[in-house]
Amino acid sequence: MYSLSRVLRRSRSYNFASTTTFSGPVSKLEVSSCGDKERVFRSTGLICNNKSQGLVRLYSTRDVFSRFFGIHKLSSIADDAKEDKGDEDVAVREEDLSGSEEVIPVSGDVTEGVVVDVDSLSESELGSGVDDASENDLGIEVEHSDDGKRAKKRVSSELYESIVSYKSVKHVLEKWVKEGKDLSQAEVSHAIHNLRKRRSFAMGLQLWEWLRANKQFEFTEANYASQLDLVSKVHGLQKAENFLKDIPESFRGEVVYRTLLANCVLKHHVNKAEDLFSKMRELKFPTSVFACNQLLLLYSMHDRKKIADVLLLMEKENIKPSRGTYQFLINSKGLAGDITGMEKIVETMKEEGIELDPELQSSLAKYYIRAGRKERAREVMKEIEGKGLKQTPWVCRSLLPLYADIGDTDNVRRLSRFVDENPRYDNCISAIKAWGKLKEIEEAEAVFERLVKKYNIFPMLPYFALMEIYTENKMLAKGKDLVKRMGNAGIKIGPSTWHALVKLYVKAGEVGKAELILKRATKDNKMRPMFISYMVILEEYSKRGDVHNAEKVFLRMKSAGYAAQLMQYETVLMAYINAKTPAYGMIQRMKADNVFPNKTLAAKLARGNPFSKSPVSVLLDE
Repeated sequence: MYSLSRVLRRSRSYNFASTTTFSGPVSKLEVSSCGDKERVFRSTGLICNNKSQGLVRLYSTRDVFSRFFGIHKLSSIADDAKEDKGDEDVAVREEDLSGSEEVIPVSGDVTEGVVVDVDSLSESELGSGVDDASENDLGIEVEHSDDGKRAKKRVSSELYESIVSYKSVKHVLEKWVKEGKDLSQAEVSHAIHNLRKRRSFAMGLQLWEWLRANKQFEFTEANYASQLDLVSKVHGLQKAENFLKDIPESFRGEVVYRTLLANCVLKHHVNKAEDLFSKMRELKFPTSVFACNQLLLLYSMHDRKKIADVLLLMEKENIKPSRGTYQFLINSKGLAGDITGMEKIVETMKEEGIELDPELQSSLAKYYIRAGRKERAREVMKEIEGKGLKQTPWVCRSLLPLYADIGDTDNVRRLSRFVDENPRYDNCISAIKAWGKLKEIEEAEAVFERLVKKYNIFPMLPYFALMEIYTENKMLAKGKDLVKRMGNAGIKIGPSTWHALVKLYVKAGEVGKAELILKRATKDNKMRPMFISYMVILEEYSKRGDVHNAEKVFLRMKSAGYAAQLMQYETVLMAYINAKTPAYGMIQRMKADNVFPNKTLAAKLARGNPFSKSPVSVLLDE
């Protein structure tokens, strides 16, 4: 039986004192007992100090959490994977749940993602999150065991290829049935998987809907979960909730519910996620590490005090931390600059038999670089490269940005040369980004031209990688030309492209034009802009102290269906503070939206309160 006692011994303890400045509404998530009384998650994040705190001691409420910590880093379900269902489309696997366009940061700053050093338009977010991407992106990778080691095997999908060629799901399926071809679980799963990678979510949903309507296929719970996930991506969370009720009760199991939970987190609906988690416990589903990791992600973005509660719950119910859990803890320590704490977490992880793969190693190297320990980072980077690039060519995608971060142009050039000789899609994207970090715009453009010429299956990613470079360097004209080129290339212009343009204009100081882009985009379009697109504009108005326009953007976010959160209110409040204007009625507005301030926001509310007296005013009786 797994025990967290070693975790307890390996890290220093923290004092999680209760703070009761504001008493928010009590949620329904029972977590642990303090003495004789059962405790639940509260917005104040109360933690019992008389309890052995195991995993909690690896986490400090003082830690800073990644604004770019994406879904797939917390959605490992290795503990739940069922070997005998290898041919099914398990909807909650990492690459499937990392495809949403609505990834938002903890603050309004835009960086990267699904993902761990992430731009707001990350590779995983845009659909290329596979470890072993190759020149032929028409296949699917299937894991199999060989002497206990994980390996990859690429399987082609005739159904997928036909759908992409004809661009009509209905036509292909009708023809498929007419010719007597078999619609097996494996064939359908491969097609769905590849449509997800292509970000053709609507086509994937049409495939499931046709199969269900024509009764040509025997659905499993995982199939229903996959369809629910696509409903959420295409039509929104409310439609996904309605679809859940439409699923036959016998198939309404844990996989379906946790898929909906992941989408609640993806859409940043805190109350819905908490209610669903409680519902899963009421239904007596085992509390999985997947569900706990989803809550960790949610609270890292919206209420960090509750993170310790989730860790206590995991300890109480003896839930073994997954690789994703440890990745979360590593990020918390690394971003806080606690390198010693990070290294202790790594030791504990190794003791539990979780190996350091190149992705985790690249995270460690990144935090060593941030802490100024470049030599230690170089040691880790040599370990990542291992026996040589020819044996593990995929590590270039991790090494290129790391060498760029330390300004090592020689190694970036060496790796880029290897990438040119051994082209892989993901490595080429990393080469573009690495040259961008080094301000070598022409080198980045050269890699981009070679990549676009070679690949047609995922045309969005190189465009967004180059757009990020133009944005960072305020190259507005080149950015606009690139978007025109995307349109001419037949690339669908949607929320991700709008977001790239918004960032481009805001960075260039033209926030008004950035806002105008969203107005034009949404005028006659069923798709709504990304949450983060609004936040980029809102933050810029806030910095300028432009209260009028900040309030306008705030209202537009509500009109677009985004529930008011702590983040928006804090940003709007800063607009008032920067404008030196009283924020009348702000507390009442927050209460009406069921938003309760944390300690930081409470201090800002006091600054914006026109009726509060400063300590000096009190002394002078002004």
